Amino acid sequence: MSLQEGWMEDANRYVAQTYARLPICLVKGEGSSVWDSEGRRYLDLVMGIGVNGLGHCHPKVVAAIREQAGRLLHVSNLYHIEAQIRLAKALCEISFADRVFFCNSGGEANEACIKLARKYAKDSGHPERYEIITMEGSFHGRTLATLTATAQTKYHKGFEPLPEGFKYVPFNDLRAAEAALSQKTAAIMLEPIQALGGVNVPADDFLPGLRRLCDEKGLLLILDEVFTGIGRTGAMFCHQHYGIEPDVMSLAKALAGGLPVGAMLAKEEVARSFGPGTHAATFGGNPLVAFVGTEVLKAIGEEDLLGNTQRMGGYFMGRLKDLQRKYGFIKEVRGKGLLIGVELEFPGKEIDAQCQERGVLINSLGDKVLRIIPALNVKQGEIDQAIGVLDSVFAGMAK
Repeated sequence: MSLQEGWMEDANRYVAQTYARLPICLVKGEGSSVWDSEGRRYLDLVMGIGVNGLGHCHPKVVAAIREQAGRLLHVSNLYHIEAQIRLAKALCEISFADRVFFCNSGGEANEACIKLARKYAKDSGHPERYEIITMEGSFHGRTLATLTATAQTKYHKGFEPLPEGFKYVPFNDLRAAEAALSQKTAAIMLEPIQALGGVNVPADDFLPGLRRLCDEKGLLLILDEVFTGIGRTGAMFCHQHYGIEPDVMSLAKALAGGLPVGAMLAKEEVARSFGPGTHAATFGGNPLVAFVGTEVLKAIGEEDLLGNTQRMGGYFMGRLKDLQRKYGFIKEVRGKGLLIGVELEFPGKEIDAQCQERGVLINSLGDKVLRIIPALNVKQGEIDQAIGVLDSVFAGMAK
């Protein structure tokens, strides 16, 4: 039995089987590369499902972890935390927001959004408002509330009865959203681009239309930017492409370079509904993750990673569209920046496996979409390597 087989045997015995894992055990990473326990190198186009925005073991992230770990790892939120204050200020300065609540994950950040929407409605004199409209194909997390907000029934099975208070409408359908409004509606909540739902990109007028609708009806617009935020689409936040601002926004994934973090950002009028005792997270915004998060934001600016994401995203999309013209089973290439989806006429699990055999890690979604989410500092040569492997795999599929 090889070392890697031994690790996988222990995983099957001791680790909760909540993931259908690929048969490799990763032990090291650097930039856009990872290595398994047998020493084999792979080009990583999954990046921790979008978490490692700066790539693996970015020198500034590693240095920040070492610096802060030697100074202060954790203290209670009962006290002021310098690193947390700095990160909150930095996020507010680059966004629409006035306040930040820190937690540990995207699911927790979305849970905070949901709670805040209900609390704000009550504080604003509308106790009847508690429903949140979300979009079919969405994904907002795995807590019971965020699971229910996720408008995909496959995630609901086995967890019924689900909490009440959510209504679903088709993504990219403004009329359906308006028709779903009622006296109970408190907010509309959605991802600017549905990352897990198939990399579904809205029409240019959809988000502005929802913003106008919320303004007219006095509702909150909540944007889940857990996946699309922190530069993934070529802007710091995806909604900036559409010229709007939300009232509340969730962040996580790439915010701390690989450390677990979540954040809920809100405008002052809304944020004040979260007073002492209304919400909390023991580990939220602790000194380590907050210090690293600030360094991640600095690195994005200093290294022009938004510009690189725009350039390399355009290049990657162009090369993929070349493959689309070559292979008739590629139905569509879509996305924004370095969040790219390749829709096929068949499920892509076999493509995952064959790419892995050729040294490239890629992520297929259940609805026949290959999702490509490289590091924001990916290089053109790495993209060319990925295209070469995909071309080879697709050629075998075409036979």
